[in-house]
Amino acid sequence: MKPTDTSVEQAMHQLGRQARAASRELARASTRAKNAALLAMAASIRERSAALLAANAKDLKKARAEGLDAAMIDRLTLTEKGVEAMAQGLEQVAALPDPVGEVTDLKRRPSGIQVGRMRVPLGVIGIIYEARPNVTADAAALCLKSGNAAILRGGKEAINCNQAIAACVRAGLLAAGLPETAVQVVETTDRAAVGTLISMPEFVDVIVPRGGKGLIERISKEARVPVIKHLDGICHVYIDDEADHVKAVRIADNAKTQRYGTCNTMETLIVHASIAARVLPRLAAIYKNKGVELRGDEAARKLIPSIKKATEDDWRTEYLAPILSIRTVESIDAAIEHINTYSSQHTDAIVTENYSKAMRFLREVDSSSVMVNASTRFADGFEYGLGAEIGISTDKIHARGPVGLEGLTSQKWIVLGDGQVRG
Repeated sequence: MKPTDTSVEQAMHQLGRQARAASRELARASTRAKNAALLAMAASIRERSAALLAANAKDLKKARAEGLDAAMIDRLTLTEKGVEAMAQGLEQVAALPDPVGEVTDLKRRPSGIQVGRMRVPLGVIGIIYEARPNVTADAAALCLKSGNAAILRGGKEAINCNQAIAACVRAGLLAAGLPETAVQVVETTDRAAVGTLISMPEFVDVIVPRGGKGLIERISKEARVPVIKHLDGICHVYIDDEADHVKAVRIADNAKTQRYGTCNTMETLIVHASIAARVLPRLAAIYKNKGVELRGDEAARKLIPSIKKATEDDWRTEYLAPILSIRTVESIDAAIEHINTYSSQHTDAIVTENYSKAMRFLREVDSSSVMVNASTRFADGFEYGLGAEIGISTDKIHARGPVGLEGLTSQKWIVLGDGQVRG
């Protein structure tokens, strides 16, 4: 029987009440208890590997019968190696420093009081995601270690595998003496569950959507709860006229071809006109060998006649495919202007040996990650030393860029006194 919207709403509110209560217990949980839960989850995942793969096989059979595309099937597939990676991911989060309770900037004021800030959990985090079953374990780990309760709503295509992973998560929580309601996976595939989850600020403090642009746009538009998100990854690399040619070619190659379907992959290459003749033909040969379709402005097409003409839409497109737009500019000012006009504020890079230009680029490009002489593919929580990430944020308030444990916490002011009163 399909649940009614009313019954779904009631069920989601129950999850919310349980999560809110669990969040208070987690806020005071010791680092030792949280780490014990994470290690127990990892052990449970290894022990139940066969059950996880069987559940995933059931999801895959249904997905193929429903005609899901190859990319979705690939994201949905869980292998023995993937199961082990999930377990190792939990152990890696356990090894990270616990941000909760950290006191910083403690200063003594003329009145004698000491004023500082303490890092604290956000409370209850709702995570909405598609296809990838490993997100269930990753999200559970990051929320738990940062002292937050979590409500996880995975895609219907992974429902069996997500529930099997959820059982491992519950086993780990119980083994460590923490409430099993600290991480709850929504059992219904009814879309009404998402609408309710993003509309109950009394129970949920923040929503993190992970998936395609359509999902994230819907969540951002309809949510009554703050959202940590990014919509697109329209990333740029600008090769300056004072760039090292070898560095420029290596970076522009890697930023586009290391992986095509990621949000930190370069989608537009910007090249200073005075250096274009030296680097573009070399890059075009590399891209051709790797099957990358090129689309360029008139100046780029004069240097590489075989490429297609770029349109206005190309500058605004996240291809997530072996397609690259190329634009030539006369100055760093024009490059920055193009980026700030068309960038999705995710990740943008400059290749230059001029320190002053590099600093200008860092200051003036309005993106969550800005790089000098490095591939945009480094915009990642693991590469930044965060250990893991819950997602990428292009917002400017609270978390920005890769969101790890610290991004799942906030800070509150604390005052330490010894009987002081204000005169």
